[in-house]
Amino acid sequence: MWRVTGHDWVVSLLKGSIAEERVSHAYLFTGPPDVGKGTLALNLAQALNCLGEDKPCNECEACRKIFAGIHPDVRMVDLHYQALLRDETPAEQKELRINTIRSITQEAGLKPFEGRRKVFIIQDADRMTTKAANSLLKTLEEPPPHVILLLTASDTRLLLPTIASRCQVFVLRLAPAEIIEEELRLRHGLDAERASLLARLSGGRIGWAICAARDDSILKDREDTLRELAVLPKMGRLDRLDYAQRLVRKSDLMRETLELLLSWWRDLLLIRGGSPETINNLDSAASLEEDAHGYDLWDIVTFVKAIRRTQRELELNVDPRLALEVLMLDLPARSN
Repeated sequence: MWRVTGHDWVVSLLKGSIAEERVSHAYLFTGPPDVGKGTLALNLAQALNCLGEDKPCNECEACRKIFAGIHPDVRMVDLHYQALLRDETPAEQKELRINTIRSITQEAGLKPFEGRRKVFIIQDADRMTTKAANSLLKTLEEPPPHVILLLTASDTRLLLPTIASRCQVFVLRLAPAEIIEEELRLRHGLDAERASLLARLSGGRIGWAICAARDDSILKDREDTLRELAVLPKMGRLDRLDYAQRLVRKSDLMRETLELLLSWWRDLLLIRGGSPETINNLDSAASLEEDAHGYDLWDIVTFVKAIRRTQRELELNVDPRLALEVLMLDLPARSN
């Protein structure tokens, strides 16, 4: 049973490839954060090594081991894995380095220990350094017959073209709120009201919704961040620049904060545009309504574009402090 929500077309294609034994040597799953790329890759790794009839069955020994992260032939390669290799903390890891990739290319030369195939899941492959990406190319170009590489990334444009061109690429989209709501109710046991709220707050990111359903602190942290963002327009320039510097120091929260900022300003745009029923931040509808009419419509549009530009710049490794300071200076003032 595939645990993927909102990407039925991808699952259908992968199931067909497995049934007809037309599996590619490399797949690349791209899309926004928390949209289900990692879950899809893990499910595919299970299906490739599943011992049951309906793959993945989630019940056989291989499926259980892969889900638990202890299967000897399935390797999850991410910043946490790299930290273990280097005897460092995960917080010290910013990019996937060449030695990490070399470790898996060497392992790829070994035959499977107990599974049908050796599978390497490279999470956030767009974090690979150029040297690391070039090191991976040889395995992509001449893969051993028993090896499957599964890469995830937020955007193919952030990868070397030679990497993407050697993979079968699937672009995952944000899931509709009603599909996420149904998933939260039926599979995670949430009541209808809470499921509806989290589905709308998720902005189509099923992974975020599931994590928020399991951990109440996620909503609390979100509320605290929203309070900080709400007072930014009332601050002077120096205070805004100071906020940018503080955000850079919280690098692990920087992208999530920008996503929340974008969500807030999108909702302002929807309200000013006459579509308040489609906003994501339902729990802040009153504040959004009040805030929206304090800005000129064009100012809102311009700032939404500025947030998106900043997100792209950060993905391209522009100096975070510079990018965020420019964004804070672009923040429009209320007209009333």
